[in-house]
Amino acid sequence: MNSDLELHTLVVGREAMACRFEMVFNAGEVPHATGLAIDALDLVDAIEQRITVYRDSSELAAINATAGSHWQPVAGDLFELLVHCRKLFNLTGGAFDIAAGSLVRAWGFLKRQGRTPSDEELILARAASGMQLVELDLEGHRVRFLRPDVELNLGAIGKGWAIDAAIQKLAGEGVASVLVHGGQSSVRAIGVQGPDVPGRRGWRVGLRHPLRPDTRLATITLENSALGTSGSGTQFFIERGQKLGHIVDPRTGRPSDGVLSATVIAPHAADADALATALYVLGPAGLGRIAPKDGSVAAILVVPARISGSVQVLTANLDERTLAIQPRTGVEVARVV
Repeated sequence: MNSDLELHTLVVGREAMACRFEMVFNAGEVPHATGLAIDALDLVDAIEQRITVYRDSSELAAINATAGSHWQPVAGDLFELLVHCRKLFNLTGGAFDIAAGSLVRAWGFLKRQGRTPSDEELILARAASGMQLVELDLEGHRVRFLRPDVELNLGAIGKGWAIDAAIQKLAGEGVASVLVHGGQSSVRAIGVQGPDVPGRRGWRVGLRHPLRPDTRLATITLENSALGTSGSGTQFFIERGQKLGHIVDPRTGRPSDGVLSATVIAPHAADADALATALYVLGPAGLGRIAPKDGSVAAILVVPARISGSVQVLTANLDERTLAIQPRTGVEVARVV
């Protein structure tokens, strides 16, 4: 995902959550924009320290270490996120599952060193995977696992959650227009890019062609909304000549395939991220579930076309005001919902 940045923007960024986070302002519009951006980026850092699985000191690591044996208290905002993740698990039929950490670890994706687990390893990982094994105490704000070795991983929603927090902080400081992205695949924008003049709407972002990373497939206009894109174009490994992506289908325990990229537009970045992951897993059959007709969620699914090297673009709840697909050879477009 590329921001359609022009000369009138001020960009303040920092490395966080294994990617580049950036705050994009209209230049000269927000007094002390750099200081506000630094404060928002500090918030992103603080969130990463709380939910990372790479530091034993994080709140999420404490949950994973102890909830298999007894109830573990959870901070209010993080507990609310876990409750929301359970709702998304149910909504997606298990295609989005933060309790699939054992599967992510078994396939080597936790260390970005993909490997095929043995049949025995996969059986054990699947047995310790799934939100059905996570119990949430709504009154006491506590969590426990119904068996040991269950592992929560917020990788498919954490960036979006951090972006939502950054947007909320900036809006609270009076910022009316800003775009925040994490690694270009998670984006949320409020207000208008450039001067707020009649006819100008939202912020324009570019959707990359999944087979040609240097080529723009489409331009999306975000109007006080967020966008998440999932794909395996940059994180995968080759096993016996087969390309295996880093997104695991929690229902089968194996890496998903058949989809080139899945993009979801939703009011909040956390939902956009999570639902994009679920749509990547579900494929075309999941469009109606993820982006039901006339709902608040829209989607773009890119899959291989019958002609080698070509792609088919499936869209749901999108019109020409929001989505402009670049006309080019080898791109078929179909509106599904």
